[in-house]
This record gives sequence, C-alpha cells and structure tokens, in this order.
Amino acid sequence: MPNPGTASWQSILPFHKLTQWLTYSLMQPMQSLLNMHFAGQELLTGLPEYRNGGLFVDLGVLNLKNDDMERGLQNYAEYCKRNGTKAIEVAPMFEPSDDVVVEWRGATVGLLDVLCAEVNKALKTELAGNEMTLPQLLEAGSWKGGREIAEINRPNTKEPPILIDSDGTVF
Repeated sequence: MPNPGTASWQSILPFHKLTQWLTYSLMQPMQSLLNMHFAGQELLTGLPEYRNGGLFVDLGVLNLKNDDMERGLQNYAEYCKRNGTKAIEVAPMFEPSDDVVVEWRGATVGLLDVLCAEVNKALKTELAGNEMTLPQLLEAGSWKGGREIAEINRPNTKEPPILIDSDGTVF
C-alpha cells in the first residue's frame, strides 16, 4: 500500500511470477475459509507466463514482427543443433531477457486486464453482480485456455507458440 509522502506507484513491488502465483493460490482459500481480507489485492497483476501469453499469440491477438519471427526461428534451429534435438513442432525461441519476451510479458499483463473486463461485461447478466476476479479468470480461463489451445496447435509437444530458452524459472 502507498506510504505517506510517496506516489502510489513508488510503493508497488513487482512479484516474481511464481511468487505471485503462490500469492494468488494462498489468498483464495484464506479469504474463503478464514474470512481474511487482503488490502491492495487489486494491485496484483495478471501472470505474465507462457500459457496466458501463449493464448494471445495462438488466437492472433499478438503477433511477432517478421524480423523477430525470423530471428526466433533461427534461434530455435541453433538450439536444436546445439542440443541434438529434432525440430518436431517449430516455434520461435528467445532468451528470457530478449526484448520480444519482455514485450510479450508486458502485453500479456495488460491484455489480461482487458480480457477480465470484457468477460465480466459479456457475462454481466449471468454473474448478477458477482464479477469474476482476475485470479478466477487466470485459473478458469486464460491459463487453461492457453494450455488447451497449445495442445490443439502443437499436439506433439504442447509447447507455447513462443519458446523461451531457459531452465523454466523466468517465465
């Protein structure tokens, strides 16, 4: 929460994706079972991870620029050669710190907010004043949807549409 004398944005700390996922996972049962209230929970963002972000790429909401696509495909070819793996379902690959990944994660966070608002608007009658929260959308909608569309589009590997050359701890 904001401290006196500081701008509200100065007191917002970004969470590591896995830490934020754990936070969301713990908040829901603590609220439901223990009637706990968490101040500032509206400041938590959507999770900028590959299932949520992959959903937006697979559905055509986000697209790579041609130069980035070519560079990513070259990265993937080099990765396969370096590791002696066969390219079954080819996808562009980038390092976690690459601008493409940073932009993808940032766009994912913003688009999740838009998606949540649009889902609530579309389901206004059915929800009858009980709007879906961002964590509910993540769990029941975007993460699951991203996983399922990845399985449809890439049935052999079920990988996201953009690969991250990482040990899995960043995205």
